[in-house]
Amino acid sequence: MFFEFLDQSTVAAAAGGQQASIWQGVLTIGIWVVVIGVAYFLLIRPQRKKQKAEDELRNNIEIGDDVTTIGGIVGRIIAVRDDDETIVIETGNDKTRMRFKKWAISSVDTPGKQPVDPKEQKKKAKKEKEEKEEKNLGIDESK
Repeated sequence: MFFEFLDQSTVAAAAGGQQASIWQGVLTIGIWVVVIGVAYFLLIRPQRKKQKAEDELRNNIEIGDDVTTIGGIVGRIIAVRDDDETIVIETGNDKTRMRFKKWAISSVDTPGKQPVDPKEQKKKAKKEKEEKEEKNLGIDESK
């Protein structure tokens, strides 16, 4: 496609229509830049953010956390081995122990370890700030 553009521009320049051909080429390149930019922001960037969050989740697991694997096995972590990137989980009433790679962890189910959505965190902070201001106004009015 690019080589066709070069061929067309040389032919158009020879024919005297160089100005129109240049703008057609600029428009074509501009459209492709916009398409690639939109693809990046809609497809690639969100996937990278999600991958980064999953890696952070897997690197922050600790002994005692309840986890679910990508295969659906639920258990509690009893050992973390950083040298070979594995964990040992204990599951069931009979305390069956299984060893998994860290990449096999799908989610951490420990209540205190739940990932917090940044939007929810901002809403919570705003609400707490408003409540604090209301309390301060109530104190100032009583004086």
